[in-house]
Amino acid sequence: MKIISWSDKEGEKYLEALHERQRDTNQEIERKVQILLEKVKEKGDEAVLELTREFDKVTLTPETMKVSSEEIQDALEQVDEVYIEAMKRAKENISRFHQRQRQLSWFENPEPGVTLGQKVTPLDKVGIYVPGGTAAYPSSVLMNAMPAKVAGVSRIIMATPPDDKGRVNPVILAAAALAGVDEIYKIGGAQAIGALAFGTRTVPQVDKITGPGNQYVATAKKMVYGQVDIDMIAGPSEILVIADDDADPAYVAADLLSQAEHDELSSAICITTSQLMAETIQQKLEKQLKRLDRESIARKSLEDYGGIWVVDSLEEAAALSNRMAPEHLELCVEKPFELLEKIRHAGAIFMGHYSPEPLGDYLAGPNHVLPTGGTARFYSPLSVEDFVKKSSIIYYTQEAMEKVADDVMLMAEKEGLQAHGKAISIRRR
Repeated sequence: MKIISWSDKEGEKYLEALHERQRDTNQEIERKVQILLEKVKEKGDEAVLELTREFDKVTLTPETMKVSSEEIQDALEQVDEVYIEAMKRAKENISRFHQRQRQLSWFENPEPGVTLGQKVTPLDKVGIYVPGGTAAYPSSVLMNAMPAKVAGVSRIIMATPPDDKGRVNPVILAAAALAGVDEIYKIGGAQAIGALAFGTRTVPQVDKITGPGNQYVATAKKMVYGQVDIDMIAGPSEILVIADDDADPAYVAADLLSQAEHDELSSAICITTSQLMAETIQQKLEKQLKRLDRESIARKSLEDYGGIWVVDSLEEAAALSNRMAPEHLELCVEKPFELLEKIRHAGAIFMGHYSPEPLGDYLAGPNHVLPTGGTARFYSPLSVEDFVKKSSIIYYTQEAMEKVADDVMLMAEKEGLQAHGKAISIRRR
């Protein structure tokens, strides 16, 4: 992992490479996904089952596509009770945190005869996509389902790919049961996104799709946006650690690796005010890397998209962080709350030396579905607000309407919309 003095031009090149990583689009993947989505839209269940045979190597029927209550009960019995209890604690924390985000409908009377307000309504049906295969992420089930549950969504429908025996990972099913997911379907990839977006005879059409996935899933979500809403287009994971002389280099190295092990495209960067700290972190990284099961993935990530940047001050570190707008930001400094005032753009911010990023991934409570690739400049973490919609309320009595009638008719006249004005004048006494 390179050490870079930010005054060098190499620093700017690194930043540009990180941004380009998110912008890269694969036209061949887009073409394939478009074909898959059109098949699902046209043929429904038939296309979904055919594509499941092709990609997941398993033959299902419309009846076996849906996970049965017996399968869920078997899964709960298979999963270690200690793990179940840990997931229950995570669920409680996630629920408690998201309860604070709930918004209520409101009304006001700015003047006699006028009532204005906002009606907050949960979405009817939400689809959650959960990756399958060797990587099972029950934490993602909880993080996507719980805010929807807190928001009051009527039906939560989950799609996740089966193994070659037509089974779903038991921990995924256990997490779904704990989170109150209503229906689970054994389908994955772009075809699952298409089924949720367009609906089939078996799979209900939803209003919104959330959850992570590979390039095909991300591309499919992007293509069905407008037919349904989506949470965001998530890119590779990233972490930025700001460290001063007060930081423990072993902690910093461990936290960088916690994201580098995700994917070869993951980004793990440290910004420090100390050349000595940078060199020590570099040494600790090498030592810890050799003990990782996913060493080759983490090493490739650090080589291509990692770096230790040395700057002159924490103010400069904060400015650089704001340019990156990282998914995860750790403030491993002596006075993190002072530095927090200078941070404008980040998905989740971890404060001090004992708040490592995995706390947020699993147990703390704030959502781990976060904006990546610099989109924290304008996106927020997944929240209860993502699972509701708002309607404006406008009520005028006749007397209140007549008070403003002349203004409305004048504005309609200036915009050349005669019928707008007529809709007002016809109601005048």
